[in-house]
Amino acid sequence: MVRDLLKLWSPRVDTPEGLRQAGALPYAIVEGRVAFLLITSRRNGRWMFPKGVIEPGMTPWESAAQEAFEEAGVSGEIATRPIGSYRGSAGADESVLVDIDIYPLRVETQHETYREMGQRLRHWVVLSEAKRLLSDPTLARLAVNLHEQLVG
Repeated sequence: MVRDLLKLWSPRVDTPEGLRQAGALPYAIVEGRVAFLLITSRRNGRWMFPKGVIEPGMTPWESAAQEAFEEAGVSGEIATRPIGSYRGSAGADESVLVDIDIYPLRVETQHETYREMGQRLRHWVVLSEAKRLLSDPTLARLAVNLHEQLVG
């Protein structure tokens, strides 16, 4: 409960160097409709977007694309500018709060096998279902923002 309160307390946290994370917001346009790809977290099974630490020698968006490939088995065109950020927790006990920048990823390929396929579920959804399933309301707002950019 305290962690949830702290998430809403300030728009940004002073994330320690090396702990800031990057994530991808995988999407596709299917028959004129925007679809988003959600995955489950390994810790608690909540629906989310792929995310992780920014790897040394990689840009944040390259790391986001790598996370999408490893965690969701998708690849495509990643934006170099984030759609926004949200606050999440990191560390073995999830006691460190970090800001996570989210980069839109237009999915071009969905791979049949990928690194974390036995550890996570993946699920394509339209915006209304994304808003219902996403565990963090800020993630839902990011999906709404991207939807508005894509649809007009």
